[in-house]
Amino acid sequence: MKITEDFITDILEEDYPSDYQKVYDDSPMLQYLDKKMKAVHGNSKTRRSLANIYAIYSILYFYQDDFYEDQQKYRSFDGYDYMRLFSFYRGLYGGSKLQNHALNSRVNGEFHNKIDNTQNDLIIIDNGKYLIHIDYIYVDGHDISKTSCRIIEKYIELLMEKDHALIGILNELKGITDYAQKKAKINALLTEDAEARIFEIISYAILKNHYKNTRVYFGYTPETIAEVELELYKTGRTNANDGGIDFVMRPVGRFFQVTEVNNYDKYLLDIDKVMHFPITFVIKTKQPHKEVLTDLEKYINKRSSGMAVLEERYRNAIEEIITINELQEWTKELDDEDIDGIIRDIDVYYKLEMNMDAEDEE
Repeated sequence: MKITEDFITDILEEDYPSDYQKVYDDSPMLQYLDKKMKAVHGNSKTRRSLANIYAIYSILYFYQDDFYEDQQKYRSFDGYDYMRLFSFYRGLYGGSKLQNHALNSRVNGEFHNKIDNTQNDLIIIDNGKYLIHIDYIYVDGHDISKTSCRIIEKYIELLMEKDHALIGILNELKGITDYAQKKAKINALLTEDAEARIFEIISYAILKNHYKNTRVYFGYTPETIAEVELELYKTGRTNANDGGIDFVMRPVGRFFQVTEVNNYDKYLLDIDKVMHFPITFVIKTKQPHKEVLTDLEKYINKRSSGMAVLEERYRNAIEEIITINELQEWTKELDDEDIDGIIRDIDVYYKLEMNMDAEDEE
């Protein structure tokens, strides 16, 4: 079985030079971790899976000191207290917002789904106490707990390096005085391979500063009509699995959803979520927006099977298509103050996303 991540291969080779591949092949836990660590790649579309990974790590972290290579003692152990584990992994990098779902059920369910022929749960749950099943700790006579922890620690190290790379770019942008160069560097971040979270934050910053230059007239009566600027609000963290909409505009009440071009079924699902309220789709693609709209309308026709009521419902719910092309063009049109606003907004929301301010205070 091929090991997906190179850093996992390197660690296994260091710890088990003569039989590292066999250890991997015989270890469902190592295979599961390998499958959960795709986010180290720049073009990853997957979640970071910190909750599930930290649930495993928190147990193995304490296990190393208490039971390493002592099978008999561990077989009598009834588990680590929930609050001890939960407090520990909430203090890890990116863990301050994590919930308890991974410890309680999520890891075991996904573990069985991803790894074939696993009869026992990976995490044993016993009245608020938790421990890793011994069958997954010992592989071919090896206690792999320390190796597993090294793999998880390296994964987090790589994520931290990737997270702080954008901060370095932002710091560089702040020091540039040539605004044409600033615009070019911002637009260079908008690629089809950009990490989903980074694309969402950058697109929000651009749209916020683009729309604030548009003025509309609102009022409840002719006497109270006033000129106001459009305001775009980000509704939550990019990985929040809340079924919500990414951006909302005031005062006109527009919804924006950031997505990718390769899954039109998700577009219809997003429309259904908000009861067919019109949505502007911000799409991570260089494909012209007219082509995307044409493809989407063809998909709607196919899904609707010619039913006019369904075709009309979904077509009317597409307010606008915005692609990388529009985002880059609008960036070029902004003045110097707005460009600084984009950089500032990316900085603020990216650090919020990564909990960097909280970590810097510790």
